[in-house]
Amino acid sequence: MPTWIGFLRAVNLGKQRQVPMQALRALLETEGYEEVETYIQSGNVRVRRSTRSAAKVEADLRRTISTEFGFDVPVVVRTPAQLRTLAEEAEALESPIAPDARRYVMLMTGDLDPEGVSALHAWDVATEAALVQGRDIVMFLAEGVQAARLNNARIERLTGAVGTARNLTVVRALADRWGA
Repeated sequence: MPTWIGFLRAVNLGKQRQVPMQALRALLETEGYEEVETYIQSGNVRVRRSTRSAAKVEADLRRTISTEFGFDVPVVVRTPAQLRTLAEEAEALESPIAPDARRYVMLMTGDLDPEGVSALHAWDVATEAALVQGRDIVMFLAEGVQAARLNNARIERLTGAVGTARNLTVVRALADRWGA
């Protein structure tokens, strides 16, 4: 039975978008997911399900979670092997800006628009850069995520895909924990 790692977008930010991890685990178990685990409060979940299509798992998780909690919750899923590879590749990249720039991984659904990928690679802000790694994007931010002009909304507009960001420390921790 396949294992899927889900990344929920924009949960537990402010008072309106709360998804308690204990409630999420209980909900998914009720819906037939097995071996449900969560990691920290930012919406990271590991499940097992007989479904073999990432797109179907993403759609089912989104529908189930959105219905239960009363607001739209996009979900990106990866296999343990994909997550492990992504963490390794993101760590190995040389920063195109400051060597100590913070790294974030934007996990994306669907195909990325090639013109948007070109725009990301050509991004011309001295304190920000982005490199596409497969279906995902590694962001380098010298001044942190709060000050970044290269944000979630801009990346989604450019690429035509939905995404959710995690800092590389969390991606590495998840890869070590769930990347089998």
